[in-house]
Amino acid sequence: MRAGDKNFTMEFARRSPGVRLIVPTTDGNVLLTKEYRPELKAYDFRLAGGKVIDTLIEYNSFLKTGGDIKEKAREAAEREAQEEIGIVVKEAELFAVSRCGLTVEWDLFYFVVNAYEQGTQNLEEGEDITVVPTPIAEAQAMCLDGRISEERSALILLRYLNKKKDAE
Repeated sequence: MRAGDKNFTMEFARRSPGVRLIVPTTDGNVLLTKEYRPELKAYDFRLAGGKVIDTLIEYNSFLKTGGDIKEKAREAAEREAQEEIGIVVKEAELFAVSRCGLTVEWDLFYFVVNAYEQGTQNLEEGEDITVVPTPIAEAQAMCLDGRISEERSALILLRYLNKKKDAE
């Protein structure tokens, strides 16, 4: 890496990007998931989501093509909505992209699902996920008290909820 007139070596890590879904409902809730997470050895409340591209090898190959990662992320958001929440996305808007930092590349693409139809949840083998319609005030509290433990998602959800409150 070069900074000014100096060259130096730094560690670098890359992971295939992910998507997360913010799904407001017509009755004033937001759809969260309660999911068993092996790394926590416990259940966690989360925004539904998953990987944009399944493996790092496939992701690195995709990068070489110069393809549109935002479009791939949108496709992944639609797929994950069906699998984890059981909804068919009719309209989704990219709300934010969270980037890790200088030496860690692991982007998370956050989509707000503005319109959807009810479908059927289609979990992958080993997934233990329950959809939890959550009042906005409760979702805010969960972001702040750690019940939503993925801190990047907690922050983006808080930003979304605050923006929504300001617009009302």
